[in-house]
Amino acid sequence: MTAFQTGELKDFSTKIDLSKTPKELGYSFPAEFARHEATWLSWPHKEASWPGKLNSIYASYCQFIKVLTQSEKVRINVADESLKALALVHLQAAGVDLSQVEFFFHSTNDAWCRDHGPAFLLNPAAGVKKIIVDWGYNAWGGKYPPFDLDDVIPTLIGKHFDLPVFHPGIVMEGGSVEFNGKGSVLTSSCCLLNQNRNPHLNQTQIEQYLSDYYGIDQVLWVEEGIVGDDTDGHIDDTIRFVNEDTVLSVVETNVKDENFDLLQQNLKSLSKMRLLNGKQLNVVELPMPEAVIYDDMRLPASYANFYISNQHVIVPTYRSRFDQQALDIIGGCFPDREVVGIDSTDIIWGLGSFHCLSQQEPAV
Repeated sequence: MTAFQTGELKDFSTKIDLSKTPKELGYSFPAEFARHEATWLSWPHKEASWPGKLNSIYASYCQFIKVLTQSEKVRINVADESLKALALVHLQAAGVDLSQVEFFFHSTNDAWCRDHGPAFLLNPAAGVKKIIVDWGYNAWGGKYPPFDLDDVIPTLIGKHFDLPVFHPGIVMEGGSVEFNGKGSVLTSSCCLLNQNRNPHLNQTQIEQYLSDYYGIDQVLWVEEGIVGDDTDGHIDDTIRFVNEDTVLSVVETNVKDENFDLLQQNLKSLSKMRLLNGKQLNVVELPMPEAVIYDDMRLPASYANFYISNQHVIVPTYRSRFDQQALDIIGGCFPDREVVGIDSTDIIWGLGSFHCLSQQEPAV
């Protein structure tokens, strides 16, 4: 276990032409199921994100980290030595392999590293094989200020590792995009076209940014997110690539549930899609859990918010009769990985789960 302090900004000018886009330079964003060097997290510390439950989430959160450390490093943003010490108490209690954990003194506003963490792109043929894209971040349309600390996390990580950092200058969140590693990205119009993100851009312009700064060639759009999702419909709660041409798509079996029609509409959209090679998407249906209600609020509980590590698929469970069915379906899509279910009933009170909390750093 090690800890790092951010250093001074280094000069990348002799290494890479920052006036060009990542795509022009041959970089692209790998699929999550590609091999990782590490998983990035930001240690949860904001009481307002889990009112009355912050301390209760650490057992499941540390179980998540314990599974991750079995096959990759875990890099955790913490504000200071005090928060690091608190984290260590919980990690040690969970029996986490601390030799696989690295702490970085980067202060954050919140814990949702999927959205404020760095987007790592690779070009194995380049002299500089890994870069970072630092998208703008505004806490899902300005819902939860302040977010100034979160907004600079990717650049701080770039400084530490001496990696070039690109700044597209628009708002984008990691949970809103899903990649197949072969030039296609899935996203939702309810999120990316929401006026609280980039009101000055139309769909065509947003697609160009996705192409330029994620290094992709095709944007596939669905319309809907799930009820209770305060991100305005992130794709990582609804549809996930499990390989280059197959997706898991959540469906609601109860026709009276308010998610039923929304998710059926997504299925219809998926059925019409064709990949760059002309192939139709393989769609595997994944059930939703029964509605998870807390404090009279419908929470965005979804089995699609799983995280793919090097050896495991870590799936949020909700003490639901559908838990085992969901684990079995996901397991069938990942024959080379072990599927692990971890109780997310308390974590989802923060309106996200394991995928929302994490961001992968691909291995070169």
